[in-house]
Amino acid sequence: MDNTFLFIIEVIGTIAFAISGIRMAASKRFDWFGAYIVGLVTAIGGGTLRDVLLDAPVFWMQTWWYLAVTGLSLAFVIIFRQSLVKNLRALLLFDTIGLALFVVIGIQKSLAFNFPIWVAIAMGMITGAFGGVIRDILINEEPRFFREDVYATACLAGGGVYWLTLECGGSEISQQLLCAATVIFLRWCAIKYSWQLPILKHDND
Repeated sequence: MDNTFLFIIEVIGTIAFAISGIRMAASKRFDWFGAYIVGLVTAIGGGTLRDVLLDAPVFWMQTWWYLAVTGLSLAFVIIFRQSLVKNLRALLLFDTIGLALFVVIGIQKSLAFNFPIWVAIAMGMITGAFGGVIRDILINEEPRFFREDVYATACLAGGGVYWLTLECGGSEISQQLLCAATVIFLRWCAIKYSWQLPILKHDND
C-alpha cells in the first residue's frame, strides 16, 4: 500500500478511536487532560503493541500528527459534547470505524514486514482491539474484548476475508475494502441483533 494512503487511513482511524475514547471518558466525568490521555491510549495502544511485537519503529513516535489529531478530537467532543456523550450510537459508530480501519492497517503493516498471513491477521486484531482494552481498564470498565460481544471475532473474520481475497487474486484495494466491510457488517449485526458468543459458565451458574 502507498505510504501516504496508509498514513491517511491511520489518521482517520486515530480520530475515530480517539473520539470514542474521549466520549467514554466524558461519560465518566474525566477532566480534559484525563479525557485526552484516554483518547490517545485508545487510538495508539493497539498500534504500539503491534509495532513492538513486529520489532518496527513505533508509528506515533515518527510524527507529531497523532498527538495533534487526538487534541482536535478532544476539541470536537467538547464542542459537540451534548449530542456525543449522551448518544450511544455515536460511540458505536466511531468505535466501529476505528476498529475496521485499524484491522486493515495492522494486516498491511505486518505483510509489509514479510510476516505470514496468520501473523498479519493476529496483528490486525491487536491493532484494532487492544487500544479499546486499555481504554476500558483506565475508565474502570470490563473490557469489551473479553465479553461475549462480537468484537475481536469481527476483527478475525475481517482478517479471514482479507486472506481469502488475497488467495483469490483480488486487488489490494479489494482486500482492504472487503476486510473493513466485514468488520463493520459484523459489528453492526452484533449491535442490532444482539449477537453474542457463548458464555463460559461456572458449574454453579
